[in-house]
Amino acid sequence: MDQGGAPPVFSASSEIDGDHLQVVVAGEVDMSTADAMLQTALREPAERITLDLREVTFFDSAAIHALVRLAQQFSGSLTVLPSRQVRRVLDISGLGGQSWLSPA
Repeated sequence: MDQGGAPPVFSASSEIDGDHLQVVVAGEVDMSTADAMLQTALREPAERITLDLREVTFFDSAAIHALVRLAQQFSGSLTVLPSRQVRRVLDISGLGGQSWLSPA
């Protein structure tokens, strides 16, 4: 079925600049895609990571788990740019005040 150019349900891409890795995630991050998000972030060796989730439309507990694992591995060097939906999920889960979470 042709979806007429509809955005993908999930995508994750990365770009490295020196020791900084930027990971851009779009669509739905759930049980079937959370590991792909995590693996994309871990694929390249980097000292600092920016996880751009501004195009994420759905974020579930598996996504939270992957994000917490990433935050543990890159303690002090992770920055997360959340979409409104991601911010809401993280606020509800009690993670809204984490230092790695960029303000809206």
